[in-house]
Amino acid sequence: MSVVVGVSGGIAAYKAVAVVRGLVRRGHDVHVIPTEAALRFVGAPTWEATSRNSVHTSVFDDVAEVRHVALGQRADLIVVAPATAHTLAKIAHGLSDDLLGTTILASTAPLVVAPAMHTEMWRNPATVANVELLRSRGVTVVGPDDGQLTGGDVGPGRLSEPDDIVAVALARVAEPATVSGSPAGVPGGPDQEARVGDLQGLRLVVSVGGTREPLDPVRFIGNRSSGHQGASLALGAARRGARVTVVAAALDGAVRQTLDSDARIEVVDVSTALDLETAMAERAPEADVVVMAAAVADYRPATVADGKIRKDDSGDEMTVRLVRTPDVLAGLVARRPAGQVVVGFAAETAGDRAELLSLGRAKQRRKGADLLVLNSVGWTTGFGSDDTAVVVIDVHGDVVSEAEGSKAAVSETVLDALAFRLAARREPGGGSSAPTLTDESTEAGA
Repeated sequence: MSVVVGVSGGIAAYKAVAVVRGLVRRGHDVHVIPTEAALRFVGAPTWEATSRNSVHTSVFDDVAEVRHVALGQRADLIVVAPATAHTLAKIAHGLSDDLLGTTILASTAPLVVAPAMHTEMWRNPATVANVELLRSRGVTVVGPDDGQLTGGDVGPGRLSEPDDIVAVALARVAEPATVSGSPAGVPGGPDQEARVGDLQGLRLVVSVGGTREPLDPVRFIGNRSSGHQGASLALGAARRGARVTVVAAALDGAVRQTLDSDARIEVVDVSTALDLETAMAERAPEADVVVMAAAVADYRPATVADGKIRKDDSGDEMTVRLVRTPDVLAGLVARRPAGQVVVGFAAETAGDRAELLSLGRAKQRRKGADLLVLNSVGWTTGFGSDDTAVVVIDVHGDVVSEAEGSKAAVSETVLDALAFRLAARREPGGGSSAPTLTDESTEAGA
């Protein structure tokens, strides 16, 4: 597939190198068009070395080829990352005073833009209007994320992670692309590249985010899940051909924007554990695969105050009585129709891999999911972090896959394991689990 990556002049241009590399590693022919300002941040030799194609910036280059329209005509996909406020304005209003502008105007390919700028610029009414105009024309907008910006500022405007940009961009096109990231020797590893389309036509229901249990109209008991991991799974599944319904609880704003940008994903909003249980129970019976990636509260307040609880009314101490919430995953497993695959997630504060496996295998016995994705979380790991590490076990507690890296990359490994299990079920005598990465059946908890 021919992909054009436009790079505009922002400090986040250095992260676009990883976007180009990610597309090249998936087997695509990538042509980078940096603006003159972008070259002041990252030079042409870097773009040429990463993309493996020559770099041009002027409409007067290769005039005989009519390069200023040829690139756009040949493109199957155009990605602009980072897209500054200036570049967004030019695209929205059809300005074409450089090679990037003419390429975009000359193309009918899907267009994906990943904004990056200071918060005030992102929130400026002019930028807001330009982004809405682009969305109304079918342009996919990825991010921006909320986080650390240049000069010590913090807020929305940070370029989304390269893996997320690549995942969303590839979700816009139907042509298959190879993915990797799993360890060698397991489904999806370098020696068994998974092809987009292995989930074609399947219906997935995925829960994402973290539930909130209200104490009063103002306060709630919740968790630190942003929904990033679950959203990456949903986007990856859509790119592989699945029809995806996301049941979303309290998503990070940038994550929600990313999901909304994909027309193949339906998003259903919920708040509490009871809301999530109801929404999943309604949609699960028609699904081929159910993925419970949401962080669901184990307990909720027994009573909810009608008005704000004031400290003057409660004194120096306040006691809150909690009651257990339903086990949504176990309930879905118990009620699942024949042939449905259920994938669960288990976030644990484990000290090491052995403890993580022990806790995960115990949970697997209680839940009964076909696959359980285990990951360690803590004060600075897991929730809210861009990187993660997971171990995937099957119904027997055997390890079938492991991965670490960005949440988008890890999602591909989980989807590889899922696709392998689905394929095994379709084979004569199917139903067996994927081959294990290591023989650990004698460990505690097996």
